Amino acid sequence: MTQTTRRRFLTGGGAAVAGASALAAPSVVRAQSTMTIKMQTAWPAANIWQEFAQQYADRVSAMSGGRLTIDLLPAGAVVQAFQLQDAVADGVLDAGHHVTAYWYGKNKAASLFGTGPVFGTDAAQMLAWIHNGGGKELYRELVEDILGLDIVGFFAFPMPTQPLGWFNQEITSIDQMQGLKYRTVGLASDVMQGVGLSVAQLPGGEIVPALERGVIDAFEFNNPSSDRDFGAQDVSKHYMMGSYHQAAEFFEIIFNKSMFDDMPDDFKAILEYAAEAVNTSNYGLAMDRYSADLARLRDEDGVNVYRTPTSVMERQLASWDTVLEDLTQDEYFDRVVQSQKEWSERCGYYNLLNQADYKLAYEHYFPGKLGF
Repeated sequence: MTQTTRRRFLTGGGAAVAGASALAAPSVVRAQSTMTIKMQTAWPAANIWQEFAQQYADRVSAMSGGRLTIDLLPAGAVVQAFQLQDAVADGVLDAGHHVTAYWYGKNKAASLFGTGPVFGTDAAQMLAWIHNGGGKELYRELVEDILGLDIVGFFAFPMPTQPLGWFNQEITSIDQMQGLKYRTVGLASDVMQGVGLSVAQLPGGEIVPALERGVIDAFEFNNPSSDRDFGAQDVSKHYMMGSYHQAAEFFEIIFNKSMFDDMPDDFKAILEYAAEAVNTSNYGLAMDRYSADLARLRDEDGVNVYRTPTSVMERQLASWDTVLEDLTQDEYFDRVVQSQKEWSERCGYYNLLNQADYKLAYEHYFPGKLGF
């Protein structure tokens, strides 16, 4: 797992340069210490999200001058995707790259840190809530105090809105969705059940095989690139864009806390701030690839791409209201929701009042392109 063990870090491991003075020795030791972290993701090796995780690993290595490196493994290399948090907490793995919805079964409040309700703010604004609105403190309380996990985590990449997903026909009414067996995860499961679907929670790599076997009738994962990687276009030709089920998600990058606490301070800082740095590179790659792959799905793969009707999204909001009414009976869950609401009321007001009408500008330069 490591080239320099945790015990050796604590006892001066990593030999000092010969001839260094006693006074200079501690800094020289720190500069020469090396460590390799074994991190597994929840993503298949060929998926674009594995590339996002690799961008994080690359930045950790570059920021440390190669002294701190990440051995990055895909889903299933050590444990299955939904087992990732337990493996990190138990020290089977040093680190993981996934989303909080994947451990929502332990506490439904987990989903509030990535697949929660939409109060008028997008993923970038909700990641700002994590950093500046009390979110990271509430997350620490859930992971450490409520669940008692040996985990420390950071968040990265405000994801674009996730499509409603793939269906066997264009969805023009909520009535067409009644009774469909549909894949999603986290609180989105509760929300979509509330609009009449039967929900199966599956990791990404199991989606298309489940669709081919008839285990599910429809699904969402996250974005055009991942969906195309999975081969969604080979089993469906109807892709609905826009939804409230998961409209403000980000990656959760977790570490075994005992290991993390034993690290030198500069290594801790690198792991934390590399998560902030990778926001930019992840988002840039996403905009490039997501847009290009959506065009390929439409133009090369014969996929019909539609905008989800407003009536369907209004029904989703009503379902969110019902889900929240039940879950906010829990004191902690309610505190997180109220914190998010207060943040969204203030930041959403600023953003929605101030932002340019981008759709108007797009239609000015590309008339008739959108089709909705």
